[in-house]
Order: sequence, then C-alpha cells, then structure tokens
Amino acid sequence: MLLGLHHITALASNPQRNLDFYTQFLGLRLIKRTVNFDDPGTHHLYFGDDTGRPGTLLTFFAWPNAPRGIRGTGQAVGASFAVPNNSLDQWIERARRTAVEYTAPETRFGQDLITLYDPDGLPIELVASAPRSDRGAIVQLHSATLRESHAGRTSTLLTEVLGFEPVAESGNRARFQAGGSFLDIVTSLEEPGKTSTGMVHHIAFRVIDEAEQRRWRAKLTDAGFRSSAVRDRQYFRSVYFREPGGVLFEIATDGPGFLIDESLEDLGSTLTLPAWLETIRDSIERRLPPVTVPETKRLAGTR
Repeated sequence: MLLGLHHITALASNPQRNLDFYTQFLGLRLIKRTVNFDDPGTHHLYFGDDTGRPGTLLTFFAWPNAPRGIRGTGQAVGASFAVPNNSLDQWIERARRTAVEYTAPETRFGQDLITLYDPDGLPIELVASAPRSDRGAIVQLHSATLRESHAGRTSTLLTEVLGFEPVAESGNRARFQAGGSFLDIVTSLEEPGKTSTGMVHHIAFRVIDEAEQRRWRAKLTDAGFRSSAVRDRQYFRSVYFREPGGVLFEIATDGPGFLIDESLEDLGSTLTLPAWLETIRDSIERRLPPVTVPETKRLAGTR
C-alpha cells in the first residue's frame, strides 16, 4: 500500500535565497545538499525534519536562469505542511515581521490554514492540523493539490489504481487520502500551465521497500500506465509516471535513507554525490553556484 506522501519536489531560481527561506524562515533542516542526478550541474536541495523522515521532505532543483512558471491546469500547486493547531497566529506574526507574503486565514474541510509564498512565488500552505505545541514548528507534509481540467480521469487513477479513499468534497475541490497524507484535486477551466521556477516539478508517494515498489510498477503497467525503470536516487529508489492530467508522479522507497553518506549531526553540511558522479566532482563543483549553509541549521534539533 501507499504510505502517503514521501516528498514534493519544486523548482527554485537562486539556491542561496531558497536555502535561507526554508531554513531561516520556515525552520526546516537542510537534510541533503546534492545535485540533480539527471542534470549534475543543478543543485538538488532537500529540506525536512531533523532526521529527514519520508513524509516531511520538500526538495528543490535550482534553475538560476529560468523564468517564472505560468500557472494553469495539469499542474501540482505548491505544498501543504501540518503545523500545530494553535500556531497560525505565530506564523502570521513571523511573516509580518520578515515581510513574507501571506494570505488571511481560511478554513478548508474543517481545518484552518494560511498560505505563504516563497521567494519564487511557490505557495506554501500551513494547515493547523497537528496537536498543540509551544514550538509551533512544521510537523510533516499535510497534502498536495492538483489543478486539473478533467478531474474525473485523475480521480479514477487515485481510487481504482493507487488505492486512495475519497474523504471530502466542496465546490470544485475533492480530497483523497492514502496513509497519513491527502491529495486534493481542484477542477479548473484555466489553460494548461507551463512548469518552471516557483512551481512543483513532481509529487512522490511512499512505499516501504523495493519489493513493494516492484508490485506497484507491475500494477501501473496492468492498468495501462507507462512507468520508468527503477532509478537509483542514492537515498531511495524511484519509479516515475504521469497521471492523466500530466502531473509527474513518483513512487519512492523509504530507504536506504540520508545517513548512508553523512552522520545525523552533519546532514546537509557538505556537497554529497553518488559514486558514479564522484569522478567528476571538481567539474560539478565549478559549475554549481556557491551556497553557504547556516551553521545553526547543521545540527539536529536546532530551530
């Protein structure tokens, strides 16, 4: 079975500005600083909780010279995080103090939320859905949202193939659940969007191990979906396919995890590369825009 969201990957422009926002403002930890294995001249930054648990991860490919994306249908829209249900006022005050754009609180399916916008305009929803806490920190990914022109086809994939359960509907928004995460579909009459910076690149769902992943790949094939071969992403294994509206989905394993090449204390402090890219490390480092990792975010438990 799918265990919920594994990670969401989006596109940023300036990697330093991106790193500063997600560590200094949102309080996530930089879990891994590596490259896009399919495009080694591009930063791939992973943010999550102190240990990088699947289900807490928001990652970014940095495209410094790319234009802003154009929003429309056939896209995933931002990322939603669960925060303590007494923390929205704290987040609003924090956004005001640091001049981060945000929206007024709204209620969706009985849960209050606000939307923040990162430096590239990516919407980040904070949903008051976790137990009360004085810290007010982000707990985990809550949900992702798809904007679709023909929602029925995607709904069928979710319920009849991927095992999601429909749990709520209001207006043009329908909510589905798998494991501890939600996926919303918003039906829209907009034109198809164009993915670039400030937008989501793909959504990944969790499976426990590679054997389960192989079963899902076979199930997708039987249902008529074309999926990629299993790809080694060093910290997990991945299979990719597109849902009927065009959004890229991934099925990712929970392991082997982020501690295979760095200690818990040192997560995110160095540029890590898989063995097959180590031979060209010097070339990669010359091509990548430099970034500075804040010292206060290098140690587990710091906020």
